[in-house]
Amino acid sequence: MDATCQIDGFGPLNIARPASVMELGDIVRQAATDGAAIYPIAGQTQLGLGNPPIKPGLAVDLRGLDAVIDFPARDMTITVQAGIAVGRLQALLAAENLRLPIDVPHADGATLGGIIATNTSGPRRLGFGTLRDYVIGISAINDDGGEFKAGGRVVKNVAGYDLCKLLVGSLGTLGIITQVTLKLRPLAAEQALISLGCETEGLEALLMRLHATRTRPVCIELLNRGAAEVVFRAAGLTAAESGWSLVVGFEGNEESVRWQVQQLIEEVGPAPELEARVGFTAQPLGDALVGASSEGAATTFKASVLSSAVAGFCRSVDIDPDRPIVQAHAGTGIVWGHWPAGMTEARAAELCAAWRDLAAQSHGSVVVQHCSPKWKQSVPVWDSVASGWLMRVIKEKFDPRRIFNPGRFVEGI
Repeated sequence: MDATCQIDGFGPLNIARPASVMELGDIVRQAATDGAAIYPIAGQTQLGLGNPPIKPGLAVDLRGLDAVIDFPARDMTITVQAGIAVGRLQALLAAENLRLPIDVPHADGATLGGIIATNTSGPRRLGFGTLRDYVIGISAINDDGGEFKAGGRVVKNVAGYDLCKLLVGSLGTLGIITQVTLKLRPLAAEQALISLGCETEGLEALLMRLHATRTRPVCIELLNRGAAEVVFRAAGLTAAESGWSLVVGFEGNEESVRWQVQQLIEEVGPAPELEARVGFTAQPLGDALVGASSEGAATTFKASVLSSAVAGFCRSVDIDPDRPIVQAHAGTGIVWGHWPAGMTEARAAELCAAWRDLAAQSHGSVVVQHCSPKWKQSVPVWDSVASGWLMRVIKEKFDPRRIFNPGRFVEGI
């Protein structure tokens, strides 16, 4: 294992690998005494997210904290340490016919604490929600090196402030997550994916039809031609020749899924290159929709807009002469744009400003998910937020000495 690492070119940072929560507390206390910072690095799958570090310190790898604390499968909950790899967690759950229905790219490397800190989600966010819907108990190390807890190990435990939701998506700036209790769902008995082609002029009407469907999709994925070629190739399939591809997913019991497939086909009517994949034949495409479009990207933007604005937003960004790979979770208003290497800093800044202006028209925002660290002065990672003052107050209460990931999150907190 490497003894040091860099974050956005900052470093080298020595890496500490605590084997217990007590040892992690000692590391934090020492950092507080020394005036140093702590940078959680987990599986290092999303180190490119955030501003560059602003304070010398220590990187902390929590993968040694990966124990299963409690797994009452009949209650459909599990309590685990935050360093467990998501792929390993899902394998443990599948053995009991359970799952955490959150799509995670690079699941074998990503850790539970890491995806909670970044609030990772994917295509099935439409049907199953985000991590905030599944974290019912959490423990974390504070700036004194002590452990604080929130929530509990049962679904009905809702007493006190909901610190679980506060820590989800906080990018490790309020404390280091050490243990999590998750609410689980059963594995789906059946799954299906319907793919179809669409030209640009019919895109908005087709998405409106899908939003009004009598069925209950778990995902509605919109892919421009570049994204469709990448995703379908990763699944061992051939993409539609149309300008856009839509993939609509269903999960549930066999009767329900098959009815929904037939119902949606009737609602959509004649459509070019429509294919329905049911059961195990849907799995490769489902897997490819989770992260395949981002493979090899040097620059990635993530826009959050109203779902009703997705068609217009995607049409506008697709005409970019640099031809980004565009994938949208059309039911939830999340749009990803990926560009390969070769873009200049000035062009990236121009594109980022254009995306933000376009997103603002539907009260949306844009995060620079990944780009060259050298660009982050001219290509701001985070949109300005109206609640920035509140976030700064919370940071001051939780971490007044600015130990945890200082400077990397919104408003420089």
